[in-house]
Amino acid sequence: METSGIVERLRSIEEELRDLAYDRLREAAGGDEAARADEKRVLQARRAVERAIRALDGPGEQYD
Repeated sequence: METSGIVERLRSIEEELRDLAYDRLREAAGGDEAARADEKRVLQARRAVERAIRALDGPGEQYD
């Protein structure tokens, strides 16, 4: 099964989610309560994508 293309797309999505989470975190630090909730949801989605990458790509890159 060829998964390298999917893994690359997932890595791109993970990066976008990371950037979005940081943006929302900055807004939350400024007092935006909706941004705080959004950041938690985006972080949860990012972690799910990271798990998918590990499942498809096997051991290698470490994620926090």
